[in-house]
Amino acid sequence: MSVSTRTVTDICREAKRAARALAQLDTASKDGALHAMADALLARTGEVLEANARDLEAGREAGLSSALMDRLRLDEARVAAMAAGVRQVAALPDPVGEVIDGHRLPNGLDVRKVRVPLGVVGVVYEARPNVTIDAAALCLMSGNAIILRGSSSAAHSNAVLAGIAADAAPAGTVQLLSGGREELAELATQEGLVDLVIPRGGEGLKAALREVATVPVIYAASGNCHVYVDASADLDAAVRIAVNAKVQRPGVCNAAETLLVHADAARDFLPRVAAALGAEGVQLRGDQRARAIAEMGEASDEDWETEYLALVLAVGVVDSLEDAIDHVNRFGSGHSEAIVTRDTASARAFQRGVDAACVYVNASTRFTDGGEFGMGAEIGNSTQKLHARGPIGLRELCTFKYLVEGDGHVRP
Repeated sequence: MSVSTRTVTDICREAKRAARALAQLDTASKDGALHAMADALLARTGEVLEANARDLEAGREAGLSSALMDRLRLDEARVAAMAAGVRQVAALPDPVGEVIDGHRLPNGLDVRKVRVPLGVVGVVYEARPNVTIDAAALCLMSGNAIILRGSSSAAHSNAVLAGIAADAAPAGTVQLLSGGREELAELATQEGLVDLVIPRGGEGLKAALREVATVPVIYAASGNCHVYVDASADLDAAVRIAVNAKVQRPGVCNAAETLLVHADAARDFLPRVAAALGAEGVQLRGDQRARAIAEMGEASDEDWETEYLALVLAVGVVDSLEDAIDHVNRFGSGHSEAIVTRDTASARAFQRGVDAACVYVNASTRFTDGGEFGMGAEIGNSTQKLHARGPIGLRELCTFKYLVEGDGHVRP
């Protein structure tokens, strides 16, 4: 592994050279490297946790929020889950060379559209050391060299994890930057060397990239996610889904931040869900109609557009499915949205009307995850509409080319 004692341009050039060789690597060799990575993670768990303990101590001294500390924290189970995710990636079909489409033209030319690696992918992320391994594994399997630029709050963890990934991967295909903010601008302007940058972090990180980036960027966006309880909802299921979506892991982007309830269900549902959420330590902030039914604080205009990443939930009462869809499309970030209903027409209308990467019927928003979707892992969740939307997995890390074969053909 190369750490940024050299210039960013030098590192990008090395990654570009490595990417050309990696693009030609056979599936068995990539699988072998991934299993070696997983084995090393398990064998070096103690080293990983020791480095993570140093980051956690620094985080406590710096006053990081509980949500950030949860993202930063590793334990044996999380390291084992990272290793399992790497093996799941190895078990997936190799996307490189996959024929997407093919046909013979009337003139006899054979045209195939095949999947190919992007080349060099830069991944910029905050206090999530697991992203180091997830991103490295996905890029290796998809034939891309990767340049990792993690947060200083996870510097010790990332250094060990990137070293494990680099030792298992072909030379030069895993690079780690470890300098300051100026490296971000350098990485994002390496035209001709870096093919894509994926930022995974808060709005400040994204804003910093938008100001300087000259290479393509896919933003792994924030999640202002909603659960809407329709008039016909099974209220027992709705309580379970609302609690899970908010509480199961509140500091992540697929956690619910707003609960919307149809007026016809509100009087029966809100006291029940308020008690269940209150028992889990959730602070509720409701509109006037919600506060008239259940005890909670007052929601401000800012609450509807806030990604709390904490045990705080905005609550609103709406008069119709259409009002719920309008609210979601106005305030949501396009990440993950859910409806709880027993009415098929309402479910289909919500699916068609909500503009988001992932739309759920009678299920928690917490399932938006590459691992849960069978992708093995993910680099992030895109809320953009071009190239990649939702979990960014193997296929989203590829582009395509047309292979055209003829027999002495010339165009008349």
